Amino acid sequence: MTLNRRKFIGSTAAVAAVLSAPMVKAGGHGKPRVVVVGGGAGGATAARYIAKDSKGEIDVTLIEPTRMYYTCFFSNLYLGGFKEISDIGHTYGGLAAGGVNVVHDWAVGVDRDAKTVALAGGGSVPYDKLILSPGIDFVDGAVEGWDLSAQNAMPHAYKAGSQSELLKAQLKAMPQGGTFAMVAPPNPYRCPPGPYERVSMVAHFLKQNNPTAKIIVADPKEKFSKMALFQEGWNNHYAGMVDWVGSDFGGGEVSVDPGAMTLTIDGEVTNVDVCNVIPAMKAGRIAELAGVTDGNWAPVNAADMSTKADADIYVLGDASQQGDMPKSGFSANSQAKVCANAVRGALTGSKVFPAKFSNTCWSLIAPNDGVKVGATYEATQEKIAKVDGFISATGETSDVRKATYEESEGWYTGITTDMMG
Repeated sequence: MTLNRRKFIGSTAAVAAVLSAPMVKAGGHGKPRVVVVGGGAGGATAARYIAKDSKGEIDVTLIEPTRMYYTCFFSNLYLGGFKEISDIGHTYGGLAAGGVNVVHDWAVGVDRDAKTVALAGGGSVPYDKLILSPGIDFVDGAVEGWDLSAQNAMPHAYKAGSQSELLKAQLKAMPQGGTFAMVAPPNPYRCPPGPYERVSMVAHFLKQNNPTAKIIVADPKEKFSKMALFQEGWNNHYAGMVDWVGSDFGGGEVSVDPGAMTLTIDGEVTNVDVCNVIPAMKAGRIAELAGVTDGNWAPVNAADMSTKADADIYVLGDASQQGDMPKSGFSANSQAKVCANAVRGALTGSKVFPAKFSNTCWSLIAPNDGVKVGATYEATQEKIAKVDGFISATGETSDVRKATYEESEGWYTGITTDMMG
């Protein structure tokens, strides 16, 4: 067999694994096979729905390296003291019980001609349809002075779990009157309100435990999601604590020194005690290895989330370039259901319904002060297009804000059950 870039896209190690290791077979021979890479809001949902709705007609394999999935959504509430880390952790037992073959390993390459996914542990998994939902990776050199080797000194905490616990520990260890700094990401990135909810939750924690501490946010953007709502909330709950430095004031001219624990904004050096660096983002690595990205994100067809590079590969959630939807857990879950319906139809001839999508992003600013933004979407030939939308208003009553927060709690319970079974 001759291997070339088209024949096998992946690492040299992955090529060796394919050539030397036995094939990992999906459950029953002769059935169509769907492989899903990534067990988050998109991948877990797609795997569960295909397995559930096909009633055994399709073999579904989920490849996910971790045994515990920590949701990025609500991870900020853990930082703020509203949740325990266990509250945002979920196992894959429900998916396995629902008929999904869960493989805990890294996907390290895709052979699009042979239709196999190579595993780091050896062997490969065959597919008829491949769904990639790998989330995000970071753009190298996006923040001067920072790379992944610095993530213990200056955590990103934008992949929830151990990084979230590290950032929380650093918050607890801050000296009284110390400085917390955040380097915010440029567009597009995972969860548009996420950095600013994090600022709110950090401010809440510090107000309770370190009330003379300061927060600096260096932001390369002129504006951000729910900006008026967050700034109103910061003024109401954390007056004088948060200093947001946007692009007009040098927020995009940033460098860090993890060894010295300094942040430099437009030439001005500041000593900081905790620095949360959230770099520019791109699709998770496996999408690039599969050859379905434009270098950063994976362009997809709106009707079914299939990639424009390969009709048998689909990309969901944060990793996709799909149009108007934000990169959020709700979006990924919504896209996964459309994709699952389309994949099942393609493999079994079942009915495929027109694609419809929705999203809501809730954010907690302070106890019982929740805000939200959302929209509905439809598939057009060009993209997933926004149909209509809504957003919380400034000046809402405390009862409305409390109800919004309670709504978010109900959604969290609902979506994690919908994902994991």
